[in-house]
Amino acid sequence: MIEVGTELPPLTVTFRREDLVRYAGASGDFNPIHWNDRMAAALGLPGVIAHGMLTMASAVRVVTDWLDDPADLVEYGVRFTKPVVVPDDDKGASVTFSAKVDKVGDGLAEIDITAVAGEEKVLGRARAVVRVR
Repeated sequence: MIEVGTELPPLTVTFRREDLVRYAGASGDFNPIHWNDRMAAALGLPGVIAHGMLTMASAVRVVTDWLDDPADLVEYGVRFTKPVVVPDDDKGASVTFSAKVDKVGDGLAEIDITAVAGEEKVLGRARAVVRVR
């Protein structure tokens, strides 16, 4: 039984430069801000940043890993507030995702997702709607 206030198990994902290169290859997004420090700095960024869609996809895993059937995810959206800066080292950047059920009704549950990298929230509003039985 899913109830309002249910907290999903948190998930921490670490992004390293090699992950960004792999994601660029899979997505076709080879924007140099995702792999070149010089280009990122030229555009006023604090460093190379993770692809927004990679961050978004990783965030929803906190929900799909919790669901019995990931196909029960029926809607998902996020608002980006801060980039995830990925240093060129072996540690990379870790983002911790947590989620809490906000509303349940009509066979659906609305789940708010929080994403924190370091001390900063990187997603403003992230919400998933899932089918519940």
